[in-house]
Amino acid sequence: METNKIIELLAYTLPALITSGVAFYFFQTHTKNEENRRRFLLIKETKKEALPLRLQAYERMVLFLERVNPSKLLIRIAPFSDDKNDYENFLINQIEQEFEHNLTQQIYLTEDCWTVITTAKNTIIQNIRKTAMSDKIDSSHKLRETILSDLLDKQSPSLVAISYLKSEVIAMMG
Repeated sequence: METNKIIELLAYTLPALITSGVAFYFFQTHTKNEENRRRFLLIKETKKEALPLRLQAYERMVLFLERVNPSKLLIRIAPFSDDKNDYENFLINQIEQEFEHNLTQQIYLTEDCWTVITTAKNTIIQNIRKTAMSDKIDSSHKLRETILSDLLDKQSPSLVAISYLKSEVIAMMG
């Protein structure tokens, strides 16, 4: 008699347990899908809001690179005395100030892009210093002329960096 009771109890309990297990599995799957859908929508919305900020950061960095491009920098900032060292320091200070003004933009740029920008800035400063160290350069006007004439022979680091920024924006948009 006890065996019949146990079998009867199992006959009622086993289907209930299976039904509970299936319901739990479907509920858990539904919950995960819903969480993934919400996460996807949140990321999609965040990207939509961040895109204008990222584009603005790229625009500002292109403007920075244009402003520190030696051909534009030297035309915009004329020598104020004949001392080449004063002019060299003034040019480098202008580049550093422009850079510091745009430091926060790195938040929106890729690591590689930021590295290209800082490399371009440092290369421009290094070229100015290297040119100023020459014994042939005896005045600020001669320094300015020599830097400008050197740019005729090679591409400016600014233009190389701007080209890289453009390719990143195209990749980001596509």
